[in-house]
Amino acid sequence: MCSTMSTLTKRWGNEGGRRVALRLQQLAAVACLDDMRHLPGRCHELSADRKGQFSLDLCQPYRLVFEPTEQPPPTKSDGGIDWTAVASITVIDILDTHD
Repeated sequence: MCSTMSTLTKRWGNEGGRRVALRLQQLAAVACLDDMRHLPGRCHELSADRKGQFSLDLCQPYRLVFEPTEQPPPTKSDGGIDWTAVASITVIDILDTHD
């Protein structure tokens, strides 16, 4: 789904393809998921049936949805995911999470 720029452009258009590529590059460049909090894209945890997954803004209304590769993910004492301990992720999908 996200292997080449031409594949991304064909599926998501020029702007959408560039945005997906940028978000994937950002995720690959950070040392841990917590570093994504300081970059554009509104990285945040999802809830309800997507609990344990995260979302990054792409082009409205689409989001890049992913989860920590390590299962179960590292947690804090309050039970939430420890963003500082997440060093790798698995991309789940690109979708409208509000649909």
